[in-house]
Amino acid sequence: MGSITLGGNPVTLAGDFPETGEQAKEFTLVGQDLSDIKLSALAGKQVVLNIFPSLDTPICATAVRKFNETAGTKKNTVVLCISGDLPFAHKRFCVAEGIENVVTASAFRNPQFALDYGVAMQDGALAGLTARAVVVIDAAGKVIHAQLVPEIKQEPDYESALSALS
Repeated sequence: MGSITLGGNPVTLAGDFPETGEQAKEFTLVGQDLSDIKLSALAGKQVVLNIFPSLDTPICATAVRKFNETAGTKKNTVVLCISGDLPFAHKRFCVAEGIENVVTASAFRNPQFALDYGVAMQDGALAGLTARAVVVIDAAGKVIHAQLVPEIKQEPDYESALSALS
C-alpha cells in the first residue's frame, strides 16, 4: 500500500505499485469500441501506461495531449491512457481534442487493474478512481520506468518516461 496527496491531503492507495525490473502484470481494459485491450496482445511493443483519475480534469487532459504529441509518435510504442471514465467519454474527448496517437482504455470493468498496479485510491474526494502514474514496459514485458506521482494535482515527469523508451 502506498499513499499520495490530493491538494496536500493524504490519500491511501491499495495494491503494490510496480518496480523497475518486474514483469508487468497482465490486464484487460476496455477500448472506445467496448472491445478488450489486453497487455499480452501488445507483446513485442513498448507500452506506456499513462494512468490518471479522469479525462474531465485539466491535468489529466493535459497529460493525454502531451503523450499524444510525444510518446505516441515513437516507433514500436503504444501509449495507453487509462482511467475509470467510460469508453464513451474517452471517445468524446479524443474526437474533440484530435487525439490520434494514443489509445484510451477504461478500467471500469476491471477494478483489479488499479489494485494490480497499486493505484487504487481508497479514500479522499476521488476514492474509487486511479491515482496518477506512468509505467513504461519494454517489448519483453518488463517494467523499465515507474512513477507514482506524489500529488494528484501535479503532472507526471514526461521526460523520464520518454527517456526510458528506446
